[in-house]
Amino acid sequence: MKQIVEKCKKYQFLFEELVKRDFKEKYKRSILGMGWSILSPLLTLLVMKLIFTKFFGKDMPHYTTYLFSGNLVLAYYKESTKNGMSSLVNNAKIFTKINVPKYMFLLSKNVSALVNFGLTLVVYFLFCALDGIHFGFRMLLLIYPIVGLLMMNIGIGLILSALFVFFRDIRYLYEVFLTLITYVSAVFYSVDKFSKTGQRMFLFNPVYVFIKYFRCIVIDGKIPSLEYHALCAFYALIFLIIGGFVYKKLNHQFLYYL
Repeated sequence: MKQIVEKCKKYQFLFEELVKRDFKEKYKRSILGMGWSILSPLLTLLVMKLIFTKFFGKDMPHYTTYLFSGNLVLAYYKESTKNGMSSLVNNAKIFTKINVPKYMFLLSKNVSALVNFGLTLVVYFLFCALDGIHFGFRMLLLIYPIVGLLMMNIGIGLILSALFVFFRDIRYLYEVFLTLITYVSAVFYSVDKFSKTGQRMFLFNPVYVFIKYFRCIVIDGKIPSLEYHALCAFYALIFLIIGGFVYKKLNHQFLYYL
């Protein structure tokens, strides 16, 4: 970890330029520019509210905040991992000519996704206020799942970006996987209607685990148990460790396939 921090400081200028470039490419020739970071999740929220309120949100208090919580976490996960997957392939022209740490390209994508997430988070809190959510010191605990998500997204990004160098079909398989994740993360429905065993099965989905943390703090006004904090930490660390291992193992082979 210390070595990574030292290298990031050494290549700080390059890292900053990569982040700036990611923003410019994302909003190139866009009239609203960064406004889409806010407008896009709002439009998604509007569509889901119109469609699912009648079926799932009739008797659910703060259903708008419930939906927004799921969309917020899921959108951050999707953007971070999808962009991270292609980070090596899209920057092959740079690191095949210049000796720079390849993981910096992935980290720049994660920083860009985190900034977009932060912008949406501001709007999320505004919606919470309009929805009658009570704010308190417990809201500061949301830093915990955000850091956990960041670590997990980096780990998954390391795995996907390394595999994508060798198997381009990963892109299409991951799209199918993201569709599956969308439906099994209880974004628009409640897991309370499932049996106790069924509810525990949802905990095998790390995205749902972080979504539930948000809802527990914001909507329920409760602090999750120590066991639940441990589960979040487990998912964050296990994916980061596996990602680091896969990346390190395949790192020296990247140049032969790009």
